[in-house]
Amino acid sequence: MEEEEEEARALLAEGTDGARSDAPVVPAASAALPAFCGPGRLAHRLLVLLLMCFLGFGSYFCYDNPAALQTQVKRDMHVNTTKFMLLYAWYSWPNVVLCFFGGFLIDRVFGIRWGTLIFSCFVCIGQVIFALGGIFNAFWLMEFGRFVFGIGGESLAVAQNTYAVSWFKGKELNLVFGLQLSMARIGSTVNMNLMGWLYSKVEALLGSAGHTTLGVTLVIGGIACILSLICALALAYLDQRAERILHKEEGKTGEIIKLADVKDFSLPLWLIFVICVCYYVVVFPFIGLGKVFFTEKFGFSSQAASAINSIVYVISAPMSPIFGLMVDKTGKNIIWVLCAVVITLASHLLLAFTLWNPWIAMCLLGLSYSLLACSLWPMVAFVIPEHQLGTAYGFMQSIQNLGLAVVSILAGMILDTWGYLFLEVFFIACISLSLSAVILLYLVNHVQGGNLNYSARQRKEIKLSHAG
Repeated sequence: MEEEEEEARALLAEGTDGARSDAPVVPAASAALPAFCGPGRLAHRLLVLLLMCFLGFGSYFCYDNPAALQTQVKRDMHVNTTKFMLLYAWYSWPNVVLCFFGGFLIDRVFGIRWGTLIFSCFVCIGQVIFALGGIFNAFWLMEFGRFVFGIGGESLAVAQNTYAVSWFKGKELNLVFGLQLSMARIGSTVNMNLMGWLYSKVEALLGSAGHTTLGVTLVIGGIACILSLICALALAYLDQRAERILHKEEGKTGEIIKLADVKDFSLPLWLIFVICVCYYVVVFPFIGLGKVFFTEKFGFSSQAASAINSIVYVISAPMSPIFGLMVDKTGKNIIWVLCAVVITLASHLLLAFTLWNPWIAMCLLGLSYSLLACSLWPMVAFVIPEHQLGTAYGFMQSIQNLGLAVVSILAGMILDTWGYLFLEVFFIACISLSLSAVILLYLVNHVQGGNLNYSARQRKEIKLSHAG
């Protein structure tokens, strides 16, 4: 106990002027130690930030393993596109429910540290089961692995955000969220460009392609999940240590989920939900099926198809923080959402009906995807009371996952029956519905005198007038 108190005094005394008259003289190397080990110091918080970023790296890396290995999975497991897309649907199904309760489990049941460890374990176990399904030539086992993986994946993202708020609230929080999102996109990008190459190396080592080669490749890819679990363990230790030294509270999500609040949701909020679902179902399922599309229609090699299929994530990594800052500075959220949806529509029209170099369309899709995320999600806070935010965001994520699950299955069926052109027409219909919802939202907001399209200056003036 005395040692703990001495450590606390040493770390908490670091601040004031750096050198008190009664402080002992210590060597330079020893003096530098508290700067890195003190929970309140910048160097220590940067270490925590690094661990937070890599905490989600593994789950995002492995989420799109099927997309990176689309040809190999379908060939080695002898499945059609409909069954292949079930690997994405099974990920989404548990999150239709868990999006409501992930925050509750972290706040009231497990706590942030145990919750993060448990969800990280679900991600690791799910990836192992997924890989074993390949090794034992059991596609049902691969599906079950994706279901288990999904239980941990989305809830781990909630835990990651909770850690960020706990350590950085009032201190660069928006930047931290941006960096975490960028690292997630880097994980997806590395997966898209690495797994196909890794499969070929395993194939050369084992002497032939097949379900065993697929399973071994997925096992090796699962190392990224182990990395995330190690980060979860390190974060749990550092957070507990900071709580003991700084007497800070354990992080909580602050979410309050009340399903009864759904009946009070306004028309603008329901339109935001429609925009969200209809937009994201034309992005993620398309990426899941994109590699073969670029190979068949444009004659790309497997490696080149993987590269172009990952460009959405490559662009999103640096552009998400930049667009976030731009929307913060300008306001006008509906206009930015409108721009994002129109550009996405143009992207899919180019892919469907032209033979233009697909890099153009995919770069447009990457820019619009980044812009929409920065402008759409914050609008929820403008149309609903603060005490209902947890329910609103939980419901939004829930129906997003429901939409992704259903559309993943539909996309596979359409592709098996009619081909990629009809699949693109389906995506164009979905994004057109999203565009209609944006236009209707603009009109409703204008008629009701809402604040969704206020400039940043107008919002600041209103905030000041309320404060006065």
